Amino acid sequence: MSKRNYVILTLLLNGIIPWGLYVLLSKHMSGLAALSIATLIPLAENLIQLLKHRKLDAFGSLMLFTFVFSIVLVAMGGSEKLLLIRESFITGAVGLIFLGSLLFPRPIMFYLASRFVGGVDFEQNWKYAYFRKIMRLMSFVWGIMLSLEAIVRTVLVFELSTAQFLAISNVVMYGFIGAAVAWTVVYRKHSSKRLIEIKRNAA
Repeated sequence: MSKRNYVILTLLLNGIIPWGLYVLLSKHMSGLAALSIATLIPLAENLIQLLKHRKLDAFGSLMLFTFVFSIVLVAMGGSEKLLLIRESFITGAVGLIFLGSLLFPRPIMFYLASRFVGGVDFEQNWKYAYFRKIMRLMSFVWGIMLSLEAIVRTVLVFELSTAQFLAISNVVMYGFIGAAVAWTVVYRKHSSKRLIEIKRNAA
């Protein structure tokens, strides 16, 4: 499946179809029950991915976790509004972790990048002040973007109807995360060239 088709399918299964299902079911049952059932669609997609590939990607893991969290909230008598902001709890918490890591000797982006980015000697690069600036700035930007996403979607939960929120919530989430990813790609390309120049001059 092409990347374009995968994105379209993801938006359908995690946004449009749950929204349509909620609108349909809410006419025949309570809004809370309809919302709980609608969240089964993203869960089904992630279970299929788990069975097919024997692993979940980061987004799939997030969706699975938030579904389990939803079940707990329902069991505790959670409201529709509380269920709708469950994902914002997660992204907000992750955003605060990114920002909080700036208080430590090495920010969280250093550890994430060193694990997932190949061909780079992160330990060797850490001795350069510019590289340390890169890691801290990336951690700061991701922390701010994730925190803002959580704040914006939480506000929208209380300003919009459930159907309206379901229709645009993923657009908001993908918008913030997409902007962070796009900035990271551009900044990484620019900073990599600058770092190479600094290392060449220091040699």
